[in-house]
Amino acid sequence: MSDARQHLTDDLTDRIESFISSRQQKRLCSSYDVAHQTVDLARRIISQTRWSSACELVETLRTVGRWMSSAIPSETAMGNVMRRVLKIVRDEAAVSSDGKQNDPDDLHRMLTAQRASSDDLTVAHPNLKGAIIESIHELMEEIEISGHNISIQSLEHIHANEVVMTCGHSRTVEAFLKAAARKRKFHVIVAESAPSYQGQKMGKSLAEAGIETTLITDSAVFAMMSRVNKVIIGTHTVLADGGLKALNGAHALALAAHHHSVPVVVCAALFKLSPQFHCAYDQDTFNKIVGPHDVLPFAEGGVLSDVQVQNPVFDYVPPDLVTLFIFNTGGNAPSYVYRLLSEFYHPDDHDL
Repeated sequence: MSDARQHLTDDLTDRIESFISSRQQKRLCSSYDVAHQTVDLARRIISQTRWSSACELVETLRTVGRWMSSAIPSETAMGNVMRRVLKIVRDEAAVSSDGKQNDPDDLHRMLTAQRASSDDLTVAHPNLKGAIIESIHELMEEIEISGHNISIQSLEHIHANEVVMTCGHSRTVEAFLKAAARKRKFHVIVAESAPSYQGQKMGKSLAEAGIETTLITDSAVFAMMSRVNKVIIGTHTVLADGGLKALNGAHALALAAHHHSVPVVVCAALFKLSPQFHCAYDQDTFNKIVGPHDVLPFAEGGVLSDVQVQNPVFDYVPPDLVTLFIFNTGGNAPSYVYRLLSEFYHPDDHDL
């Protein structure tokens, strides 16, 4: 790793360290901000470092990706975006060698040719840097308009006089519901998602937008679910099996919806799609454990000395509880996630 870092300038090293520090200190709160900053860093690495072939560039990008992912293992958007950039580098190198673009819809050719194309990475191409940077700009534009592309699909999924339930606060879901409310009247029930109580922020925002909104406690989710037509939630990460790494409380919500045969719709941008699987015994990587004071106040000092309190931020929601994903490219079932992984990530980059 140290050899590849030598290709980085002092300015790039400082920017990466500042980026990691800002995320650790929660100055970058949303996955969108993390993804956008990661693409910008990747663009700077490609344009400012010295490399003679795609192979050298891939190694530098993989090194930076490992560096950032190991610093904040629970933040998957960084690794996801870096894998997208690596796929772009490999594809542009293959195009420069072959002189033609592979058909993205030919799955057999994609899976059989990816390994063979690795030999092309060692060949120097004079116009490779310009082609890669142009594709990086397209990726950045895709990320910037991903929320809009998801929200414009809202009228296909939300109908008049429906009752929709959600939990917590997701900017993507908020924009999705507000876009539908411009032409449809419907009722939204928001679970407050204790102990973070992000649902209160969501309920307030929807009510101010003129949407009929009811805020409920998490314990009332099961009782209210019989009135609900569909559940629409956001997620932190879409895992390789089609499961979710979502805000704490999402699993209970999905279980209640499954019991009442209510469809669960998940709104997520493609930069949240991860080739990783859920690992139950590695909670340090999958989850984030925060202080227990929100669950058990420090005033209860006598109790705290006798118990050990875990306060996880995320839940794992298995794929069989998810009905539909709404990505910025369209709607897909959880069983289709493997196809998206093959399209956007190279197998060699699944493990940075």
